Amino acid sequence: MTKLMALVRAIVAGDAALASRLVAATPGLARQAAKVGAERLTAREFYFEEIKHYLMAGDTALHMAAAGYRRDMAAKLIGLGADVAAMNRRGARPLHYAADGVPGSHTWDPAAQASVIELLIEAGADPNAVDKGGVTALHRAVRNRCAAAVRALLGGGADARKKTKRGTLPLTLATQTTGRGGSGSPLAKAQQREILDLLSPWT
Repeated sequence: MTKLMALVRAIVAGDAALASRLVAATPGLARQAAKVGAERLTAREFYFEEIKHYLMAGDTALHMAAAGYRRDMAAKLIGLGADVAAMNRRGARPLHYAADGVPGSHTWDPAAQASVIELLIEAGADPNAVDKGGVTALHRAVRNRCAAAVRALLGGGADARKKTKRGTLPLTLATQTTGRGGSGSPLAKAQQREILDLLSPWT
């Protein structure tokens, strides 16, 4: 296992002490990107059940700290030079990962999620940065039915009128069935109603 993967596993496991020791010993890990990641044939190998997220080629430790809502670890990585604008092979940045979540799952923590989003934006992350599909973190937060994330992104300057490459607005995603796992649960539907209220000024 590479040093970067050891760091990622420590972050995912929530082992802040081990993660801190690893980056203290090799500070460059904070800026290093994974050379390999999840592909169709290797997806299982790079899936982390603890945070319900894949590691993709190009991801950094900050991507995974963001995906796991590990604010303290994300702050430490940023302090060591981690790039809040780092992009993986799909163009996703740490802020995109912070916007992901599954309401009602054991990994979902709205307050921690919002805190990480705020940290990343304060550190210079562009709230309107897009991946290769033209998708912003706000699109992802809406699609995942994460109302606290939507609120944090809007408060941080996310543009509710920004469209994806397919011309989809966040509000459109808020009103349609997204196909995201768990989006039909009672909790997700309650989150959907809250998101619609948050986006109502742009109707």
